[in-house]
Amino acid sequence: MKKYLGIIVDAVCRRQFKGEITVENGKIIRVEEKAHDNEQYILPGLVDAHVHIESSMTVPSVFARMAVAKGTVAVVSDPHEIANVMGEEGIDYMLEDSKKAPLKVFFGVPSCVPATPFESAGAVLAAEAVDRLLAREDLYYLSEMMNFPGVIFEFPEVMAKLESAKKYGKIVDGHAPGLRGADLQKYIGAGISTDHECFTYEEAVEKIKLGMKVLIREGSSARNFETLYSLIDEYPEMVMLCTDDSHPDTLIYEGHIDKLIRGGQEKGLDIYNIIRAAVINPVEHYGLDVGLLREGDPADFIIVDDLKAFNVLSTFIDGECVYENGKVLFPVEKVPARNVFNRNKISIEDVKLAVPPAGENKERENKENITKIRVIVARDGELVTGQELALPKVENGNLVSDPVRDILKMVVLSRYADDPVQIGFIKNIGLKRGAIASSIAHDSHNIIAVGAADQDIVEAVNRLVENRGGIVVGTAENLLDLPLEVAGLMSTLDGEEVASRYRLLNEEARRLGTSLESPFMTLAFMSLLVIPELKLGDKGLFDVTKFEFVELFVNE
Repeated sequence: MKKYLGIIVDAVCRRQFKGEITVENGKIIRVEEKAHDNEQYILPGLVDAHVHIESSMTVPSVFARMAVAKGTVAVVSDPHEIANVMGEEGIDYMLEDSKKAPLKVFFGVPSCVPATPFESAGAVLAAEAVDRLLAREDLYYLSEMMNFPGVIFEFPEVMAKLESAKKYGKIVDGHAPGLRGADLQKYIGAGISTDHECFTYEEAVEKIKLGMKVLIREGSSARNFETLYSLIDEYPEMVMLCTDDSHPDTLIYEGHIDKLIRGGQEKGLDIYNIIRAAVINPVEHYGLDVGLLREGDPADFIIVDDLKAFNVLSTFIDGECVYENGKVLFPVEKVPARNVFNRNKISIEDVKLAVPPAGENKERENKENITKIRVIVARDGELVTGQELALPKVENGNLVSDPVRDILKMVVLSRYADDPVQIGFIKNIGLKRGAIASSIAHDSHNIIAVGAADQDIVEAVNRLVENRGGIVVGTAENLLDLPLEVAGLMSTLDGEEVASRYRLLNEEARRLGTSLESPFMTLAFMSLLVIPELKLGDKGLFDVTKFEFVELFVNE
């Protein structure tokens, strides 16, 4: 039996009082008011309502060490990324590794593997497999239903997955950026209960009024807190907090859900509403076995120095202290790497793109009168892209990057086979020299690269092939890398080491000219074919609004 004194923050009853918590056998057996001189605050532990652990670039047991240091005791995790690479084997890997750490990880069943039929993935989880997985007690919900057109138009495969969730009484998470009106009503009517993709206040309010819970996301690239924070006070029972995709440097140097607690108070939000969004709502919505600081609950709580500063001093999970005074109190056993990577190196010829023959554009009189191309327009901090038409730069009859106008060549190629390299162009990456490349490319995690010159792109891609996945940045003569030996997505190294190396790569990318807040995270979403507007996959340029492939060249 252990006792803890402090100012107890009762988020359920919305009050604070000096008191004592008694813990025995992992449970809170007593919460009572008691006079004392301890000015530290005791609160329920924090919950991330939607996260892809793979985005931390660390395996679950290592991620756990970073999370508990920020006061997180539980996460609702979608193993979608590794499932796209390794299928059910990848899901089982995440479950097995997560059990090596005390963090409570509630995994879902990925609903969209592959996310679309328009790209090559490493696995397929068809309706039959999803049904079998949902029947398991260690998988808690149907993960984000990205294929919202499939819901709206009632694709049989999509509807079968939703029916399976209903059959087993499991929550269905949503993913519907920009969806409004009648289509949104049909999407929600199919039983989909949440969305973390709202990028305008009006969209979020419409979804809330139709009964959908809105998750305010603050990740490494997609950051919606500034736009949506007022919802926490306006609709306190309908909002949760999540990070979705956070890279290791963000977790270690900025924080996790704790940073949103601080940010909400800086905005003047009600502290009890913030804690409701950060703890109570996800616990109740998903039915999590996580304590809310009540008698009989699991002893999942944190101690902080002050509510505004919100520096986490200690984290407890099931009554065990897992973090205290700057130290994580559990070790991590290194695990063997598992991967699927079947790509050989490429050559400069693979990334060359010739000007179309004159016969394909009768209006053009000479090679200076070039057909315009579709250009992806990246937006810093957003998954959504724009598109515009531009004249390409041509050298020796081939289209090349134009760093002066910030129109750079981008390539995507399958990691699962030696298929042809797909070529597009992108604006707002900002590189003046060199290239960035990654095997983290949502959702199928093929190889993606952007560069200021063809040779830089080729060398960066080939370093990735040598490492069988990871991140690369630099010029052809001087490359820096971060190998990710687990599925080309995660490292088994300590989180601090991964974060430090990742930060070094970000600094190199900025030295080469990019001004993006999180260049590798932004790059990772440029092949995400379920988020508008224009993206590049391993099978070609894709217009998400039309949901079809389009040509790079445009005859006006």
